[in-house]
Amino acid sequence: MLIIFIVITVILLLLTRGLSLKEKLAVFAQGAGEKDLLLMVWIFMLAGAFAASAKGMGAVEATVNLTLTFLPANYALAGLFFSACIVSLCMGTGIGTIIALMPIASLLAERTEISLPIMAAAVIGGAFFGDNLSFISDTTIVATQSQGCKLSDKFRFNIRMVLPMAIIVGIIYVFLGRGATPAVEEIDQVLWWKTIPYLVVLVCAAAGMNVLIVLLVANVLIGLVGLLDGSFAFMEWINCMIDGINGMGELILISMLAGGIFALIKHNGWMDALIRFIQRHTHSQRGAELSICGIVATANIITANNTVAILSVGAIAKRIADHYGIDPRRSASLLDTTSCTVQGLLPYGAHVLLTVGITGLTAFEIIPYLFYPMLIGVAVLVTILIPDKWTRRKKGSSAPVSVGK
Repeated sequence: MLIIFIVITVILLLLTRGLSLKEKLAVFAQGAGEKDLLLMVWIFMLAGAFAASAKGMGAVEATVNLTLTFLPANYALAGLFFSACIVSLCMGTGIGTIIALMPIASLLAERTEISLPIMAAAVIGGAFFGDNLSFISDTTIVATQSQGCKLSDKFRFNIRMVLPMAIIVGIIYVFLGRGATPAVEEIDQVLWWKTIPYLVVLVCAAAGMNVLIVLLVANVLIGLVGLLDGSFAFMEWINCMIDGINGMGELILISMLAGGIFALIKHNGWMDALIRFIQRHTHSQRGAELSICGIVATANIITANNTVAILSVGAIAKRIADHYGIDPRRSASLLDTTSCTVQGLLPYGAHVLLTVGITGLTAFEIIPYLFYPMLIGVAVLVTILIPDKWTRRKKGSSAPVSVGK
């Protein structure tokens, strides 16, 4: 994957005209060093340190043992998905949910003999449930602000579209988890104090604490608990964190390359040209809704970040929605849900990359089982092609709208 991004970067540098090589690299570097990307780099590093040190201290195994004490193995897969839905709804971040639950999913897969790619996909799917619906999700906030509607109104509009999909996915996971049994005859004794760091992570996240602060607190707690109960020595803890950070190196490079690539594409005007092309072929309300989905999906594919994608095209989507009489709650829902679908299925998106870093899987082992992102994408298309009364479309003009500046 890293080689592919390097090749794309070189090609784009060669195709960029009118600038010296130094100026081209400056444009690329500005995109690669964009503040949101640098924040993601910090998250990747702290998440890697937390995952590795939690495993070394025994926190993951203790949490899995605690889970299997209360949850039968054949419901572990569905239970993990719905747990991720609840956690992400409280946290408002899919990344935070993956950081908290993916290490547990890895060991739970081993202990229940359920396929690890399916377990990983269940966590990612649940993570996007809250990413799409939570009142404190950045994608939800950006989508509602750009379209001029209330968070609560968008939530009611959106949940009617995605909740049935979550229920369907839960049923699928119940079916796939049938017959799963613990790989050991008896569940090991639960060392409850080792679960404290995970419980604190969930409580802090549910309270709305910044994900970086949560990760810092979690890393410190892992160290304190591990040192106090003799799970590892001080230098062993440090080495665990270093190994975890090193394991995120490729993901960090890919994220920064993606930012630089988007900067070059934007500089060359290719993104604007594509948006204008989409809008020139919009002639109806249904076409307008498809256009909103198309432009945010395109932006998401290029930026590999659903929040940045919505920010990039939110104003254009608002112009289209106003001109064609689309309810702001509907356009906000389309922006948010479409971006979550694309982000969830991107092999180089932050959520999948983080999962790859934690589990050691490849993106293409996980993607076939990402039923939730797939089904909410289907739900979007169904509600566009077969509109229901609850979409509450306004009666508007059907004349094409220009992009403008």
